[in-house]
Amino acid sequence: MTLLQHLFDNTYRKFRSQTANLLTIFNLSLGGFAILAVLQGQYGMSVAFIVLAAVFDRLDGKVARKLNITSDMGKQLDSLCDIISFGVAPALLVYQSVLYQFSAAGMVFTIIFIACGAIRLARFNVTEQEGFFVGLPITAAGCILTLSHMLNNTVPAPAFMWIILGLSIMMISTFRVRKM
Repeated sequence: MTLLQHLFDNTYRKFRSQTANLLTIFNLSLGGFAILAVLQGQYGMSVAFIVLAAVFDRLDGKVARKLNITSDMGKQLDSLCDIISFGVAPALLVYQSVLYQFSAAGMVFTIIFIACGAIRLARFNVTEQEGFFVGLPITAAGCILTLSHMLNNTVPAPAFMWIILGLSIMMISTFRVRKM
């Protein structure tokens, strides 16, 4: 084996071993873009970025399992990225577009969603459940909250506090959701 071949093989192995983590970082990046879009009042762009983040979140796990490159670091990284993309970004989107009008109450409900998402992710990281999730995964909760934003002209504004509260309770509850 030549030196060039050896270097190529090592580089390929290192890149391959980080493929899932790279997809996870794309998830994080899209969550960051979603937050920045909210701050600029571009709510439609924020929705699109969160939906794309969900696609990358789905892909990172599939790739890790397919390439047999799952790791504890990857699991932790995924959770850290998910709190941004499916906790902070959707909560900020709904706060800025609807809940701001409720002042402190709107802020409290926004923080409740983020906190329950963090609790849900922490619980996931320290428990091993084969074939099911305990509580509603934050990805699902964040996507539901994001899609509910699209109803903000038809649903009364106070309903969004109930949506957030319901999703928050479902994230920290102990019911089982089958993994797909």
